[in-house]
Amino acid sequence: MPIFLLNSRHSPKNCPRFNEKARKTHLDIVANSEELLNKYGVKVVGGWVVPSEHLWFVVYEAPSFEAFQKLGTLVAQLAAYDTTEVKLAVNLLERIQMLKQIE
Repeated sequence: MPIFLLNSRHSPKNCPRFNEKARKTHLDIVANSEELLNKYGVKVVGGWVVPSEHLWFVVYEAPSFEAFQKLGTLVAQLAAYDTTEVKLAVNLLERIQMLKQIE
């Protein structure tokens, strides 16, 4: 299954800890994400926050690129407060196997 890495950063003025609108948006995303994740078969592998840098990461596993794209509404909601990147990643062991097969 494809793995997607979401990296997101906000400015101190848009930090959900201090900005009430940003906090509401972030909490709404969390509250509404489970239904969408289940609907499209996407799993959250893990999430990490670096509070001192206003930076956070979430790793998703999806059955397809199309399934992950359908979560675009969640990512779009963050755009008001965060700069967000999503990257498609390949499992390192799978990648090594692919490289071994190249002649």
